Amino acid sequence: MRDRLEVSPGLGLRRWSPADAGAVLAAFADPEMARQAAEPVATLSAARRWLAARAGQWDAGSSYAFAVVDGAGAVLGNVAVGAVDPRHRTGWVSYWTGAAARGRGVASGGCRAVAAWAFEDAGLFRLELGHRVNNPASCRVARAAGFAVEGVQRRKLEYDGVRYDVELHARLATDAAPPPVRPRRASAG
Repeated sequence: MRDRLEVSPGLGLRRWSPADAGAVLAAFADPEMARQAAEPVATLSAARRWLAARAGQWDAGSSYAFAVVDGAGAVLGNVAVGAVDPRHRTGWVSYWTGAAARGRGVASGGCRAVAAWAFEDAGLFRLELGHRVNNPASCRVARAAGFAVEGVQRRKLEYDGVRYDVELHARLATDAAPPPVRPRRASAG
């Protein structure tokens, strides 16, 4: 299976490496990211454990995480296909980007590329993803990556004692590829 992919000129996916611990630690310093982490990633050793867990999951065939990188190799975010079920050929797509990379098409481009990889390289047929209904940016990512809305899972997630509905999206290997994403340009002035 390929562990490097080109998303677009200047944007690619590659398998995470131990050298990325600093980038992981920086990403999880964002309070929103920290709040959603299954385990705190507040130290360099915790970032190394996060990376080791991704490597172990890859080797076990249960989850495939990629660093989304710019042309110089700087980490911009993460896209992954997890909860891989080889029997039913399904997986769950997740993604995050660092604050500086948001709104630039990094997450949607990464999701498009990881979906194509999951269908072609991993032999999956159905991919799902979900986002809190109060997160319209994540919905835009899902739609731009070709994931159709399938419904709402009521009060599925809990953060800080508050339960959130989750909108479920899915993409099938037989779905038409979505049109290319055009990154938004910063406005002048």
